[in-house]
Amino acid sequence: MFVKFYQSICISALLVYSIGSVNAEPLNSQSLIQEDREPEAATGIIEKKAVKTKTYMVAAANPYASKIGNNILAQGGSAIDAAIAVQLALTLVEPQSSGIGGGAFILHWDNNNNKLTTFDGRETAPGLATSGLFLDEKGKAIPWIKAVVGGRSVGVPGVLASLHKAHQQYGKLPWQALFKDAINLAERGFTVSPRLAKLVEMQYNPGITELPNIRRYLFPNGRAIKAGDKLRNPKLGKVYRSLAKEGIKPFYQGWIAEKIVSAVQNSSIAPGLLSLNDMKNYQAIEREPVCGPYRFYKVCGMAPPSSGGIAVIQIMAQLEPFQLHKRELEDVQTSHLYTQSSRLAFADRNRYIADSDFVDVPVSGLLSKEYLAQRSKLINIHQDMGPAQPGEPVGSVALADDLALELPSTSHISIVDDQGNAVSMTTSIEMAFGSAVMVEGFILNNQLTDFSLSPKVNGKLVANRLEPLKRPRSSMAPMMVFEGEKLKLVVGSPGGSRIINYVTQTILAILDWQLDPQQAINLPKITNRNKVTTLEKNTSILKLKSGLEAKGHNIVVRDLNSGIHAIEVRNSGLIGGADPRREGKVMGK
Repeated sequence: MFVKFYQSICISALLVYSIGSVNAEPLNSQSLIQEDREPEAATGIIEKKAVKTKTYMVAAANPYASKIGNNILAQGGSAIDAAIAVQLALTLVEPQSSGIGGGAFILHWDNNNNKLTTFDGRETAPGLATSGLFLDEKGKAIPWIKAVVGGRSVGVPGVLASLHKAHQQYGKLPWQALFKDAINLAERGFTVSPRLAKLVEMQYNPGITELPNIRRYLFPNGRAIKAGDKLRNPKLGKVYRSLAKEGIKPFYQGWIAEKIVSAVQNSSIAPGLLSLNDMKNYQAIEREPVCGPYRFYKVCGMAPPSSGGIAVIQIMAQLEPFQLHKRELEDVQTSHLYTQSSRLAFADRNRYIADSDFVDVPVSGLLSKEYLAQRSKLINIHQDMGPAQPGEPVGSVALADDLALELPSTSHISIVDDQGNAVSMTTSIEMAFGSAVMVEGFILNNQLTDFSLSPKVNGKLVANRLEPLKRPRSSMAPMMVFEGEKLKLVVGSPGGSRIINYVTQTILAILDWQLDPQQAINLPKITNRNKVTTLEKNTSILKLKSGLEAKGHNIVVRDLNSGIHAIEVRNSGLIGGADPRREGKVMGK
């Protein structure tokens, strides 16, 4: 049953996107207007197959980054060592998606001690920020395009602090050693990928042509960079040399911090409120993971301010009574059930999830077995329920629904080292090219737009409203799945609020239909964020359109540009997959 289905979708699902060659140069080479618009697909694709290794593995969003992470693992480095090196590389070669000017959520599995730890490297709002930061003189939320570009939208970057904190506990190689490859690549140059070139050409973020530093970098001599160009970034190399030598202190308390604050406060577009005090006082936070059962597995993710972990667990738990593993994978009824459970989870997410250091988030209530069983019973197997209403979990208070933007430019890293330790890390600067404020070769985030632009709706406060020093809610969903006490799966994706759907669909495909990670990632995508049901353009899933419409679904067909990276741990070794819709690569030994 499944084999026939899978053979039928491989060709159609993999004809969707052109991401460019996965062959990177050697490391020492000289040579919106829409809510979450992604670049349109080009023609052709390099079909990706599952990678199998015995010892260690890294799956990251760019071949340069994967090669650098693999190099660290080959030297005996830990999973967190490799994650640091990968992030440094991605800052350079995939600047549209993540970087040291942004934030991250990190899950770390300590295999020797059977311990799962999570690190919150989410950005924080400046101490002088108020809930009216994105309101006009009439108290109305400003248009999104005016919110995202410039210094006003920049939060305190947290990714370096979180990686440094994790390295202090789980690093094996010296901190300085992790910077070597990225420094060489920044100073000698890298080959511009088709995806990076396409996003520059699109000018999706208007700030890249309006703010001078980033314009000079991406449009040298007035011409947009092209795929195949050699691009050097000596300023970033200088930053990395400083961080390698002195740790993260220059970034949060020294010359780099001064550059960041000056750039934000003096931005020619929407100057911001970030201060040296904000930088100095930033702290990455170690939080307890959120976990829930699914059949005989345990599914774990990031706690608030991420909504991803809770939402993924809720969707799966609400589906468990329907025994998906006994159903067809590509089937109208299966897809219908999935979208209905997603509606319920997104309704709760938009009402209750925010920074738990500022808001009482009813985490236990949202994940309780009794509550999820009640929510599951709301699913009508015959008819689309329409916009779901949030439930009333134990511990909840009356709040308004959120209106945050949550744009889709992000990156995910999955790593397993030779000791069985693992990292699932989702990292972001928010919109493509973030705020477009560029400082010393890296781009600053615009994550403050992940707060609800309006602090109140119909007179009720929004949980995810902007407050001083608060962390904005996120949909990032780095996840791990366990079978008994053993790690089974490391997975995550970019994609804005659709991350929740991309990750859940992938996990279900692996657990319920025994697909390998690459097969699961290749599947045509379907999403529902408690709005419309969206089907991936130019794929076999479109054959379900009429059947879903017969159940009352409002269908939208569009590109669904996920970027999933997953590693499955089996007795025979590791199996990894990278999304064919982007330019990621799996490497290992």
